[in-house]
Amino acid sequence: MEIPSHQRLLIIDFGSQVTQLIARRLRELNVYCEIHPFQSVTPDFLRDFAPKAIILSGGPASVPEAGSPRPPEAVFALGVPILGICYGQQVMMHMLGGEVLRGEGTAEFGRAYVDPKGKLDLLEGWFDGLEATGQEQVWMSHGDHVSRIAPGFEVYGTSPNAPYAITADTNRHFYAVQFHPEVHHTPKGARLYENFIRLAGFTGDWTMAGYREQAIAAIRKQVGDAKVICGLSGGVDSSVAAVLIHEAIGDQLTCVFVDHGLLRQGEAEEVVTMFRDHYNMPLIHADEQDLFLGALEGVSDPEVKRKTIGKLFIDVFQKHAAEVGGAAFLAQGTLYPDVIESVSFSGGPSATIKSHHNVGGLPEKMGLKLVEPLRELFKDEVRALGRELGLPPSFIGRHPFPGPGLAIRCPGEITRDKLNILRKADAVYIDQIRRHGLYDDIWQAFVAILPVRTVGVMGDARTYDYACALRAVTSVDGMTADYYPFSHDFLGETATRIINEVPGINRVTYDITSKPPGTIEWE
Repeated sequence: MEIPSHQRLLIIDFGSQVTQLIARRLRELNVYCEIHPFQSVTPDFLRDFAPKAIILSGGPASVPEAGSPRPPEAVFALGVPILGICYGQQVMMHMLGGEVLRGEGTAEFGRAYVDPKGKLDLLEGWFDGLEATGQEQVWMSHGDHVSRIAPGFEVYGTSPNAPYAITADTNRHFYAVQFHPEVHHTPKGARLYENFIRLAGFTGDWTMAGYREQAIAAIRKQVGDAKVICGLSGGVDSSVAAVLIHEAIGDQLTCVFVDHGLLRQGEAEEVVTMFRDHYNMPLIHADEQDLFLGALEGVSDPEVKRKTIGKLFIDVFQKHAAEVGGAAFLAQGTLYPDVIESVSFSGGPSATIKSHHNVGGLPEKMGLKLVEPLRELFKDEVRALGRELGLPPSFIGRHPFPGPGLAIRCPGEITRDKLNILRKADAVYIDQIRRHGLYDDIWQAFVAILPVRTVGVMGDARTYDYACALRAVTSVDGMTADYYPFSHDFLGETATRIINEVPGINRVTYDITSKPPGTIEWE
């Protein structure tokens, strides 16, 4: 879907693991930005993109090495403000006449402190809101260092192992830092970005209210009078995409909701009621529980579970989508991180973007074109768009739920009995989290039913029932995660409720494994 013109900021990516965080910080400031790998940034690209400012990201390479990544020389001739970060600072210094050295005892990793230096008032407000005197905490991650700054640059901050931690050429509006302002370990890093975009003249014209109007117009232009089908899971992404597209083209959209029997308690009814009744949206409720659970009978290997569910989902979706007749487009909730992660960083200028199919392989198999109205958005922007569209908070703020559903929260063989026990336990757990006002503090929470039975005593009688594990994690993007630090009182109260209210469970544990080394889900 083509996005209308905005003030644009270009982020040139050199392979940093936190480049996405730069984009998120800028989007939070209502600045439209895109990440592009350095190989694809040619002079022709720069002319067409017409950035109002540029940020050079960090990266794992070493500038002194032959063949290390470079932006095109044309970047520095555009006359727009440029901010170099870590590797971005080093490559800027190297290309503009400075010098970068490898290692030699000046590496810094982790927390560091920068001492402001020089006449900060010459920075045109770039350092506003940060310490004019004393030290500023930052996060460093560099082995190489700038040993000589380029002509025209001045030093405005130093750290023990980075004599040029903050540099700038204010005449050309070039700024550079050795640390990473995008990570939360640099407490005032967001202020640096805010100051930079103000200096660059951005007015903050990127809002979800504006995006809603533009996306609706773009969908109408793309689709025309054709029919569209959408695989609706009930999650945030597919729900927002469905409501947005329905607002654009009405009954030309039909949603297909596949109920594979692995959903949470009351979930199918909630999704059908909301989209069919509340939004009056054409919806096919494909109740295929017997098919999926029959195919999973006796299966315990997690990979076999996933592949079985994935294959059946495609078959079932195709069968029910055929009922629509004449559909030309498939809608799905692809997000911008999916697009970024699918770009081959080392693939050269011809690097391509592969499709992230929520219903894998169907566009090619069915001859459908894709409608992806969320592919320019991050998750938090999707939630903001959902609020603009009037979706209930209970949908907008939902924790992530995996495609295979409860199948991967039921290690070992899946049975209907175990699934029913798991649904009830999970409902009690989430209710507890909501009662204590913790739901929005947690990235994801769920119960896993364990493939073991334990001896217990209830009502002076022996029990031999299942054990379950509670899981709750905090995370920014799901790539890394840590367990949520519930109080012992909360855990004790929750365990008591589950054992009292859920027949079939007599033991409750809490999973305190981080990611890595574990994963968020159990399978």
